[in-house]
Parts: sequence; structure tokens; C-alpha cells
Amino acid sequence: MTKSQYPFWLGGVAASMAACCTHPLDLTKVRMQTLANRFSGSRPPSTLHVLRVAITDSGIRSLYTGLSASIMRQMSYSLVRLGSYDEVKRYLAGDSVATTGQLLFAAGLAGGLGGIAGNPADILLVRMTTDQLRHPSERFGYSNALSGLVGLVKQEGLKGLFRGLGTNTSNLNERFPGRYDFFKQHLLGNRLPVLDYQFHDGIGLHCTASVSAGFVATTICAPFDVMKSRLIKNDQSHNTNPIEVFLKSLRDEGPRFLFKGWTPAFIRLGPNTVLLFVFYEQLKKLWKT
Repeated sequence: MTKSQYPFWLGGVAASMAACCTHPLDLTKVRMQTLANRFSGSRPPSTLHVLRVAITDSGIRSLYTGLSASIMRQMSYSLVRLGSYDEVKRYLAGDSVATTGQLLFAAGLAGGLGGIAGNPADILLVRMTTDQLRHPSERFGYSNALSGLVGLVKQEGLKGLFRGLGTNTSNLNERFPGRYDFFKQHLLGNRLPVLDYQFHDGIGLHCTASVSAGFVATTICAPFDVMKSRLIKNDQSHNTNPIEVFLKSLRDEGPRFLFKGWTPAFIRLGPNTVLLFVFYEQLKKLWKT
């Protein structure tokens, strides 16, 4: 096993840079998943409608509500996930090219660890991005992620930090670093006939592999993402039994509720994944020089 040539925390920095660019779409996705009933009309609100309501009510700056929680999430969840993934993959493959099974195993294990590390920030992110749409008596009023973390522990105790942990650690989206490497390995050296383009280890390959991984991840993981958001959005006085939440949502909204927020999730995850891995690859190259 070769020693890593770059620091463990580099993935968290790259993910934070990407999150700063795509946070408005993350905010829109969470609001569509958790507060659809707060919008008027019988049909679920569209992505543009949720964005327009946010800008009309509170101005463009409101699109970055909860950014501190998003950065906290990347510097816990993404830092652990990406750092652990590279270490586990390197341990399993040694000096050889990792197999598909090794990539998926490394991504699953690292994703579970990242889900545990980032769960408190996930709770804060959901609450902070939806707070403005709540009734004043139901708002949490977190001014930033650090004050939110203190308030969460004071109000709900340490167990409150683990709300929604089951869906967070079982989310198949945690495996998208493995999918990225899978597409990267299979595209490298091949030619794209339509554009007569030969893939080499550069930005073109990184973008294509990350978009492909993002599309697969968004589709497979939408139900987990919706359930996670609904389980962690409430305070301790609300029901957080996954089966009951699932059955109630299914009864009230039909099976389509499992894919609410898919469009902003892909619009966000596509650019976010591209930016994350482009930043990550470039930071690794800079660190080596």
C-alpha cells in the first residue's frame, strides 16, 4: 500500500468550494422535499416557483440561508467520506487498479462513516434552509451553524444529533465516489464517437465521469434523500418513526413523493459533483507540485 500524497482533509475543502457555488439549489431541493404543503395550489411546487418565492419574500441573499451549515456538513461529512474512501481504496487495491467491487465497498464504508460524522450538520442544514417558510412559532432561529449546534444539544440532548441517522448512513448516494471512479476508469482511453473525442486524464474526463455518477446517484438515492429530510426537519415533539412517516406520506401524496425535489437535486448534484471532483483533482495536483 502506497502512502497518500495529499492530506486527508483535501476532499472537505474541495466539497466546501463546490457547496458555495451550488447552495441555492440545495436550499430549493430541501424546501421542495419538506415543505411542499406550505405552498398554495394542489400541484407540487416547481423548482422555479420555490426559487421565486424565496427571492420575492426575502431577497436574493436568502438563497444562501444556511450556508454555514452547508460548509460544516462538507467539512465533516465530505471530509470523512472522501478521505476515508481514498484510504480504504488504496488499502484494498495496493499498487493495482481497484476493481469495481473494491470501489463500491470502499465507497459504501466511507459513506457510512461520513454519514455519521455529518449527521448533526445535516440536521442543521435542513432546519436552517426551511426556517423562513415556517410559522414564526415553529422557527428554530439559528443564526449560524455553531449556534444551531449548541441550541440543538440544549433542546434535544445528545440524542438529537443522531436524528435521521439510519437513512443518512444507508443512503446509496454515499457511494458516488465509487461511481465516479468507475466511470473514470471505463472512459479513460476510450473515444466518444459523436464528438470524435479521446478521453484522457483531464477536465473533460473529470466532468463526464462526475455528471454520469451524479445522474445515477440522484435517481437511485432520491427516496432515501426525501425520507432523510422529512425525518430530521422537525423537533422532538413530532413523529420520527420512519415507517409511519413513509406510510403517511404515501397515503397523502402517492408514490411520487419519493422523487420530490429530483430536478433541483440533479441540477444541484450535477454541477456540485462536477465542481467537487474538478476542484479535488486540481487541489491534488497543486499539492503534489
